[in-house]
Amino acid sequence: MSTKIVPEHLSGLLAEVSDWSTDPDELERVRTDRSGLIPDGIPDAVVRPASADEVVTVLRQASRAGIRVVTRGAGTGLSGGATATSGEIVLDVAGMNRILEIDADNATARVEPGVITADLDAAAAAHGLRYAPDPASAAISSIGGNIATNAGGLRCVKYGVTRDAVLALDVVLGDGRRLRTGRTTAKGVAGYDLTSLFVGSEGTLGVIVEATVKLSPLPVGSRTATALFDTVAEAAAAVGAVLRAGIRPSTLELLDHATLLAIDAAQGTALAQTGGAFLLVQTDGFGADHEMAQARTILRGAGARVEDAADDADAQRLLQVRRLALPSIERLGRVLIEDIAVPRTRLADAVTGIDDISRRTGVKIFTFAHAGDGNLHPIVLAAAGPADPIPAHVQDAVNEVFGLALRLGGTLTGEHGVGVLKRPWLADELGDTGLEVQRSLKTVFDPAGILNPGKAL
Repeated sequence: MSTKIVPEHLSGLLAEVSDWSTDPDELERVRTDRSGLIPDGIPDAVVRPASADEVVTVLRQASRAGIRVVTRGAGTGLSGGATATSGEIVLDVAGMNRILEIDADNATARVEPGVITADLDAAAAAHGLRYAPDPASAAISSIGGNIATNAGGLRCVKYGVTRDAVLALDVVLGDGRRLRTGRTTAKGVAGYDLTSLFVGSEGTLGVIVEATVKLSPLPVGSRTATALFDTVAEAAAAVGAVLRAGIRPSTLELLDHATLLAIDAAQGTALAQTGGAFLLVQTDGFGADHEMAQARTILRGAGARVEDAADDADAQRLLQVRRLALPSIERLGRVLIEDIAVPRTRLADAVTGIDDISRRTGVKIFTFAHAGDGNLHPIVLAAAGPADPIPAHVQDAVNEVFGLALRLGGTLTGEHGVGVLKRPWLADELGDTGLEVQRSLKTVFDPAGILNPGKAL
């Protein structure tokens, strides 16, 4: 076994933890996330705590020594929020991956941050329950990362996003203090809602070492259908008609023609031959049949060609089509994975506007969406190598997409977070006072400013 190299400025910290590395190959791997952003330099070390107590030790030592800390889970983030460079250490909590308790009677679970989302869902299923938030990355993303970005997912239109599922958190603050937020009761208003403050904070306020989350009953049944439209604008308008009718599908996902072509090329399917836009609809619960019947009537009235899934296996196949959208597009080259959200009533305006930006600029943009809550993912083909600068005309197109979202009353990010990639536009949404207040809050939880510096704010 090779001898570990101990950087002098980290000697005290590393002496207190059981698992760490300064191997260059390992540091190269953990310096980036799925965003593809490659920071200059590599971190000084990666530390893998085995317990909350070790996290306390690391942060206490790092705060005293002024060592910057980037917390990392599964590394599936899409905004550069887990990237790390020289002068920083990576706190890798992926190994803290135990499901500590599933309380079927109260429909809750206690988990460590490294638990993979799909693994929690599967464990809950054994009790007739499920973890409702369902990001497309569920098979590879971790609960801690989902909480850090307030991840959404395919079922968010009916069941909400990660914030709606988090009841309580055990967090280690920047100076090593341990804080318990929230409660396990269904109601409670004692003190400020610090739990919600940590959800979506991207590792800048503290390190989550345990979470208590809500579980939901497995639905008694579900119905799945696809609706094919000539244009994505027609599909977006039909989404609004379905929701105005009072129907609440568990899944309402939209893929444009460019995305269908990418999936066909990668997976050998022929989706793009059947229409210009693909809408995936799933209803569940006791009213699944009735809701689907109503949705089917509305969609056909809007000009769609509607087909029902033949059985559960066929339904899973259709859901997998949606999950394959991003991996299929990524095969075409480097992409910028954007994540805007608009009011549901402006969904059609957003998809039409993105299509116009693509045509005018000549920049290839693929759009798919959690259409039920107005969360769009414009995926921009960067026309650049992994480490090359983004061409100016591509960046200009991305800027136009962000501007479009804000003009429509929307947001720069619905679920991926700000990270590094969206910080230049944050003031446009929050305003100067909003940024000032949020930065003041950070100093309360992270007095030395060591947690994920340069991210989110």
